[in-house]
Amino acid sequence: MSSTNLIETLRAARVVPVVRTRSAAHAETAVTWLRQAGLRIFEITLTIPGAVDLIARLAKDPDILVGAGTVPDAAAARACLDAGARFLVAPWVDPSLAEPCHAAGATLMLGALTPTEVRAALAAGADVVKVFPASSIGGPGHIRALASVLPQVAFCPTGGAEPGNVAAYLAAGAAFVGMGGALVDEKRIAAGDRDAIQSVARTVLESRQ
Repeated sequence: MSSTNLIETLRAARVVPVVRTRSAAHAETAVTWLRQAGLRIFEITLTIPGAVDLIARLAKDPDILVGAGTVPDAAAARACLDAGARFLVAPWVDPSLAEPCHAAGATLMLGALTPTEVRAALAAGADVVKVFPASSIGGPGHIRALASVLPQVAFCPTGGAEPGNVAAYLAAGAAFVGMGGALVDEKRIAAGDRDAIQSVARTVLESRQ
């Protein structure tokens, strides 16, 4: 799958779960439960202990698409790509991630908040611009303002996205949305509350229509 096709796959999904937990076991449980509910794309953040090994295990499943988040440098990027990550995400601008990402045919998302930062992210090789933290900077209104002057950019707002505002973000011009804590509630995972996690997932699936 080319980077262009992958972006279209992400657009079609509309919501990408951002999996950030304190253990790989909780992360793997979250992916299993969300997959059972119907989600198929997952961003595994490198703040999870053993994240690269987890990416490698998940990437063996041909029915899901796995990416790596909070990628700190080119060495980590290569490790994630070698493990099977199909997209890389960083909440900042790091030009060193572009070469290994694009050489592997993967998609790169770099973080930005302002028009100047968006242009810097694009110049650094970003295929998608991650707007983070989206909610504290203005939510859908901020995305609408960015999209009005940069209509060609694929924006992925992350940070504060939840089922109740997915439609507003998409209507404002987001290509798709990254959703973390609203979907991956670690307290519920630790408590074994699969029904609660999957209930939110089903609401997300309905809200993206």
